[in-house]
Amino acid sequence: MYCGQRFIVCSSCSLLHRAAGVRMSDKEELRIRKIAEGTVIDHIPAGYALAVLRILGITGREGTEVSVAMNVSSSKLGRKDIVKIERKELRPQELDKIALVAPRATINIIKGFTVHEKQRVKLPQSIVNVVRCANPACVSNSREPIQPTFHVRSDDPLLLECHYCHRVMEKDDVIKQF
Repeated sequence: MYCGQRFIVCSSCSLLHRAAGVRMSDKEELRIRKIAEGTVIDHIPAGYALAVLRILGITGREGTEVSVAMNVSSSKLGRKDIVKIERKELRPQELDKIALVAPRATINIIKGFTVHEKQRVKLPQSIVNVVRCANPACVSNSREPIQPTFHVRSDDPLLLECHYCHRVMEKDDVIKQF
């Protein structure tokens, strides 16, 4: 479709943005607008955007504008998901949780429609009080006053080993908890 507009690939979010005059197909047209203030979570593995929203506790009823692009073409990942959240900056604990399902995600803080800060999530070596052990007999699931603690054995694929019972949990075990 020729719409009299030109689009360029945005370096901050890898989406197409309007520029001024080239032939584009309907498939290449941008359907998610830029945000003025907030956070763009890029390089989420394809199919995990909804898990990221669950991790952040976003249901769609908060009144915050949220845009989700799923299975977007990516030169680095082949396919990826992207989440844009208007008027929200993520806390460090939220970044740690996102790293559990998207260890290569990029967080872009947007101010005045431009990228103010860009960082990659980093999975810490130990995960404390974020997820529960999948082993129902683990002491961390009892009434004992201890915090569930896991050691990261691998970030991709995700493998977490319980500090107490040594059970190894995978990404699907973690996602079920959010």
